[in-house]
Amino acid sequence: MSQGNQRTRTNQNRFKPVTLGEIKELTSVGRPTVSNWRRRHASFPAAMGGTENKPLFDAEEVAEWLDTRPVPDAERREDGRMPTYGDRFREALRLRRLVALKHDGISAETLIRSALSLIADTAAGNRRAPAAGGQLEQAVEELLDGTETPGAAADAVLGLAGRLESDLAMDATPAVVAELIGALVRRREAECARPSVINLHAGTGDLLFALDRGRHDRITAMEADGLRRELLGHRLLAHGVRGVDLYADVAALRAGGRTAADVVVVDPPYVAGERETDEDGPLSRAVEALGLLGPGGTAYVVVPSWTLARRRTGVRSPNVRLREHLLMEDAVAGIVQLPRRIHPFRTGAELALLVLRRDAGPAERGLTRVVDGDRIALRTGLGQRWAEFVTDALSTADLPASEEVRDIPVTAASPRGEQLLDGRSLLPAHRLASPEPGLDHFGASLDARREAAAALPDLREWIGGLGIAKRENPVPHRRLDEHVRAGQLKLLPGHRIHSEDIADEGLVVIGREEMLGTLPIGRRRIAPEALAGYPQAAVTERGDVLLLTEHGVRTHVDDVGGCVLLAPVQGLRITAYAQHQQQQRATGGPAGGLWIGPHPLARLLAAPRNQQRSSGSLVRRVSVRDMDLPQLPPEEITELEAVLAETDRHRAEVRRQLDALDALAERLAAGVADGALALRRRPSR
Repeated sequence: MSQGNQRTRTNQNRFKPVTLGEIKELTSVGRPTVSNWRRRHASFPAAMGGTENKPLFDAEEVAEWLDTRPVPDAERREDGRMPTYGDRFREALRLRRLVALKHDGISAETLIRSALSLIADTAAGNRRAPAAGGQLEQAVEELLDGTETPGAAADAVLGLAGRLESDLAMDATPAVVAELIGALVRRREAECARPSVINLHAGTGDLLFALDRGRHDRITAMEADGLRRELLGHRLLAHGVRGVDLYADVAALRAGGRTAADVVVVDPPYVAGERETDEDGPLSRAVEALGLLGPGGTAYVVVPSWTLARRRTGVRSPNVRLREHLLMEDAVAGIVQLPRRIHPFRTGAELALLVLRRDAGPAERGLTRVVDGDRIALRTGLGQRWAEFVTDALSTADLPASEEVRDIPVTAASPRGEQLLDGRSLLPAHRLASPEPGLDHFGASLDARREAAAALPDLREWIGGLGIAKRENPVPHRRLDEHVRAGQLKLLPGHRIHSEDIADEGLVVIGREEMLGTLPIGRRRIAPEALAGYPQAAVTERGDVLLLTEHGVRTHVDDVGGCVLLAPVQGLRITAYAQHQQQQRATGGPAGGLWIGPHPLARLLAAPRNQQRSSGSLVRRVSVRDMDLPQLPPEEITELEAVLAETDRHRAEVRRQLDALDALAERLAAGVADGALALRRRPSR
């Protein structure tokens, strides 16, 4: 047994007994898990007292039992040992007395500051009476007695910010982000021996302590908030770190002689939608970091995703101006969309990582590497593998063979070429669209035709006449936003209608439930007099394409019109479609000139390349304006519409056949069950 565990074992005897609810809280599991531990395992410690409804258990016995249960999906410690629920339980027990002091009227910030000050003084060999009184000193002594180093005790106290409901937890850098930036900086160290580092807006040092501090020539940290700067100073002392210079602002940092560094890391505290119209908005921190880079330097800046997603309008906002300034300076080497729900206390915050460069190499000039880290996390899971994949994707000179990574030019090489300086969203989820991975569309289409012909012999002739050929030249794509701005399409927003206005008669209402198929279209309606209370609500026309873009893309063509869209459902109207219908009625036959029809439009919008563009933290949505359409000649659009119409007709016939077979099977089974039928198959001739 290690010396640290011996100290823990000695210290643990002084703790009070625990209840089942406290075991749940201290191990960070659910109440059913604790109940299962007790009910299914005879070795679980017996109650030492309490009542039948609220038994008490010896804390040391519970800790020893939990030592045999490793935490699932946890990474091994440096000594190779897997963390257990016993480790988690003991650490929470050591901190319980500190948490209890908050109920005595001590604020969370005062409690954390005083505890860190005592730990730092202990690490420096200087003991003094704490300002909060003897109870705090005793709690800190117990914590130090149960941890191996003062630095570990300081980290444990800072980890209490969430349980103490302190704002410090809201500004903490997520551990996954800190590990990723640490891995990127370590990869940078291989190119530059002992690089100098500046940590802007350092907070309590989450990014600073993710770095291998012994491999850097000089480390400087800047934090404007006095409390956080003091806590960072205590944390550095507790860890025995002496070579970090702390400054209050960039002016003081420059006055101290730090005008350039090889690496700059930044994770400022942000709130979603904060200061978009201010010159001193979030992207100003990226410009600030770029200004502190020396020749060949690299900066890693965490920014809110909305700073990259806002589109350029007639009047450019400061956020868009700063973003385009970074692009025109060719300073953006990479953009990483970080996984959703990555922040433990800001579950709705969506973040991205900007990799900025001072000087671009010849092969990198004019290109930005875009990485969809959220899509990578869905495939690999969060952890070391995810960080290694993203690090390789950003650091490898050759482009990885992956649909989640692509180099995109800052400016277009051709009039219709893709570029980042087009005023649209820079988010990887909005920029990366790829064919279905590993799929040969030509072979898959031939296989589908062969299978359909075998299963549906009546359709053999039609399917056999369906010509499918490989396209030799690539087809250009055009964003829906361009079609909307050109007037070819009109975007119809959905509206929020009070539930009490939804009735059984009136105009049809189409919302999320109708698009998902959980409610039949026509079940929900709204009376015209009730709709008059929503003057902004638009009514659909025949041929409008309805879209639900949550967790993918679902489309529906309104072949009748007269429906009201309920948010989040949206609509797209082909502006020339009404005139096209009038020409058809006037001529009594097909009318030409329509650039695309409703059914081809609906099918192309729901294609996998548009399904992949989803982003968002709590609800994954696809931006309608960021979808694209292939630019096909009119004759191909006409042919596609005819094929789709014929496919729909055959599908309806097959469904009628299936319904008839189901009815036949039901009647046969009912007749046999009632003893009225005897089935005999005719012998084959």
